[in-house]
Amino acid sequence: MRSANLLNDFAFKYVFGEDCKEANDALKSLLTVFLERKVHHVVVKNSELVKYYSKMKNPRLDLLVEFDDRTMVDLEMQLRQTQDHLPIRFSYYLARLHSSQELEGKYYGELKETIVLVLFNVNLIDNNRMCNTFTLKNEDGLSFVKETEDRMKIRTVEMAKLDVNKPLKEMNEQEKMIYYFLNCHKGMDDSKIKVMIESDGVIQMLEKRVETISDDGWKKIIEDFRKLHENEERMERQLEEAHKAQEEAKKALQEANKLSQEADKKVEEANKQVKQMVRKMYEDGFSLDQISEYCSLNVDEIQVLTKS
Repeated sequence: MRSANLLNDFAFKYVFGEDCKEANDALKSLLTVFLERKVHHVVVKNSELVKYYSKMKNPRLDLLVEFDDRTMVDLEMQLRQTQDHLPIRFSYYLARLHSSQELEGKYYGELKETIVLVLFNVNLIDNNRMCNTFTLKNEDGLSFVKETEDRMKIRTVEMAKLDVNKPLKEMNEQEKMIYYFLNCHKGMDDSKIKVMIESDGVIQMLEKRVETISDDGWKKIIEDFRKLHENEERMERQLEEAHKAQEEAKKALQEANKLSQEADKKVEEANKQVKQMVRKMYEDGFSLDQISEYCSLNVDEIQVLTKS
């Protein structure tokens, strides 16, 4: 079993984002399959991140690509194996991408289409489709803008929904590519991978790129990035837990203050009632000793209450 792993975002970006014809052809095939539109020409706007990996402390590993019509696509292999805040992340990616367009001296109608295309290996969307497209709509499904004018889309690919036992001949192009992503590390040891490598032109193209990340050097890089992600996720969980603990402590303090204020109010009200009762008894002719015995107050306290 080889070290190649396209679920690793650094390896994914290298395979599809390196500044060479082979990577560009593989990228066009991927975009054609998952966007369901023919892609003839695409430019990677941030391939330089791959070249200078050794100098980068915290590289962005998404692929920012542009079509001939200036459609922008933010493509990412999401390594996270949990659902933690993924929809919020994807929405942020789309807002960031759409707002990156230069509008000075232009009008809003000139804004180009922006798409966030994310592949991830968890179940997130509550339906049976592996690929879903999300746009701006209201509660009843009415689009905010005309479909022809819609400039913002999130396209999700839930690889975990793939039926890996489905016969290869029954798989569509999306399913085949996802199966390859999930199992390319097995190489020819996997019967479906073997058949696709021997007969499918797109998979053959991907296989040539995967072969470039299958040596021992890449094994270490992939392992390093796996550890990096684990550390980042652990730090995020710790930060989130600390934030939750802080919020809970703040809430508990607010509740304690509220109870204290309520208790003070009750004491104040009780004292007011005692004062009123002492005055009434005194006005009705009760002696100080009688009032003292009835109210459990000493004579000095009663005298103060009757004079205040």
